[in-house]
Amino acid sequence: MTRKNKYTNRSKISERKIRHIVKMFSLDLDASQITKISNLNRNTINRYLTEIRKRIAEYCERKSPFSGEVEIDESYFGARRIKGKRGRGAFGKTIVFGIFKRNGKVFTEIIPDCRRATLQAVIRGRVDLESIIHSDGWRGYNGLVDLGYKKHFRVNHGQNEFVQGKSHINGIESFWGYSKTRLSKFRGLSKMTFHLHLKECEFRFNHRGQNLYHLLLKILRKHPLF
Repeated sequence: MTRKNKYTNRSKISERKIRHIVKMFSLDLDASQITKISNLNRNTINRYLTEIRKRIAEYCERKSPFSGEVEIDESYFGARRIKGKRGRGAFGKTIVFGIFKRNGKVFTEIIPDCRRATLQAVIRGRVDLESIIHSDGWRGYNGLVDLGYKKHFRVNHGQNEFVQGKSHINGIESFWGYSKTRLSKFRGLSKMTFHLHLKECEFRFNHRGQNLYHLLLKILRKHPLF
């Protein structure tokens, strides 16, 4: 029997059960734990968790652009670095570009490479021209002033320079550490689902200290699961 409720236009499980799944998800329980507690089968739980993550990803995309004082950086996720493959463009890894508004939120986007054109395209689309930008010394960030970003400050990590006055990228690097620690519990993610898990990390980081359960229910009422 299919039921219509606040969080989905069609579902074979009750609204109460859906709220229970959302509650356990908000507490960061994994699919195996939720399956055991809910007495629903694993395929059903996987399906609902995937749809919840899709709504989270859509929500995160709607919450940019950024303005004010921001930090930009890229990081590499995935398999361990292969011997002989070093630095930006390390073989076999997924490259993620991040923008962090100081004392605020983070935005992430998977990118194909770290070339200047690639990075600038994301920055132009997500960062207001009046922003103060902090980055490291990577050459891919050259030319931001020519794009109209008049305040671009850099630290040179290659020369062991990590803080220069107020210029640093400690905020976005803190997010990278949080995400990699959190994602390690999955013991490997497919490229098909990595984006959704990355956006979940972004969502949890941005709303740390808030009631995620209530926020998720609010999102799902506006954007039902199915």
